[in-house]
Amino acid sequence: MTELGPGTVQLSPERQQMIGIKFGSAEFKRLEKVIRTTGRVDYDEKRLVTISPKIGGWVEELYVDFTGAYVKKGAPLLTIYSPELLSTQEEYLVALRARKEFRKSPFPEVVSGGDSLAESARRRLKLWDISDQQIRKLEETGQPSKTLTFYSPYEGFLLEKMAYKGMNVMPGMALFRLADLSVVWIYADIYESELPLIRMGQSASFRIPYLPSESFTGKVIYIYPSLDPKSRTAKVRLEFPNPKGVLKPEMFADVEIRIDLGQKLAVPESAIIDTGLRQVAIIDRGSGNFEPRDVKLGAKVEDYYEVIEGLKPGERVVTSANFLIDSESKFKEALGSGGGGGHAGHGQ
Repeated sequence: MTELGPGTVQLSPERQQMIGIKFGSAEFKRLEKVIRTTGRVDYDEKRLVTISPKIGGWVEELYVDFTGAYVKKGAPLLTIYSPELLSTQEEYLVALRARKEFRKSPFPEVVSGGDSLAESARRRLKLWDISDQQIRKLEETGQPSKTLTFYSPYEGFLLEKMAYKGMNVMPGMALFRLADLSVVWIYADIYESELPLIRMGQSASFRIPYLPSESFTGKVIYIYPSLDPKSRTAKVRLEFPNPKGVLKPEMFADVEIRIDLGQKLAVPESAIIDTGLRQVAIIDRGSGNFEPRDVKLGAKVEDYYEVIEGLKPGERVVTSANFLIDSESKFKEALGSGGGGGHAGHGQ
C-alpha cells in the first residue's frame, strides 16, 4: 500500500474532469538556457594606436588630411623637414665614404672601424623609422633629402588628426590616432540572477534589427567584477570578428548567449506553484490521490524548470488546476484529519 503524504487530496475522475486537471511528468531533458540582452558596439582597445614621430621638425606635406579616412599599413602620412635628420643623413654619407677608403687599408682594425662607423649611422636612421627603401635611395643617390616621408606602421580608420601642414612637431607628439575595426568589442548587461551562468570563452550571437539576415558570432572575453547598484546588472565584454566592417562603434543590437546545461531532470513551468517562500508541485499518486510536495528548483529554461530535489524521474505532476488542488489541500490541513476527511469525501 502506498503511503500518502500530509495534505493529500482525493478527487474522483468526474471532479478531475470538471476542474480541468492536466498532467505532465518529471523527465530528463537537454536544457539550453538562452540569455537575451542588449549590446553596445565599441572599439577593441587593443586595436587603438597612436602614431608619433621620433624626431622633431616641421610638417611640409600632409597626405592623411581628414578624420574618418581609412589608412592602409605602409601608406604615406606626412613629410617632415628636420635639420637633425638632414644632418644624420650627411653623417651616414660621410661614414659610407670613410668605409670605402678604410677598406683599402691592410690593417683589419681600420677596416672594422669603418664598418662600425657606417653601421652606427645607419642604425640611427632606422631608429627614427626611416625605411630600408629610403636608406637605399640615399646610398644610391649620395644626396641627403631635405624632407622625408613617414609611412603608417598600422592599418585602420583615422579617429583623430592632430597634425596640420606647417606645424612644428616634437618627438613623441601624438599626430594620428587609428582604430582597427576588423574586431570589435560589445558590452552587454547581464542580470545578477543570470551572472553565475556566464563563463569566459562562452559563445554569443549578435543581431541587428534592421539587418535580420546578418548574424555575428563572438565570445565572452571579460566579466566585470562589480554590479550597477541601480539596475543590478554586471557588464560583460564580448569580442566579435568584423571583417566586413558592418559593426560600428555605438551601434545597439540584440545579444544572445546560449548555455548548454546538459541533461537535467525537469518539469513544465505550469507544474510549479511559487508562493514566494516555497515552490510546490502536485504529484499524482494514483487512485485519484494528489499530494503537494516541496521541490527545490534550478534554472528556468523556456517553459521548463530544472528540478534539483523533491521529484523522481517519471513521476506525474499536475500542470493545470494545481492551484485549486493546493487550496483544497491547505483547507484540509487547517481543518485537521477529522474535518479533512469529510471535505475530501465531498470532493469525490
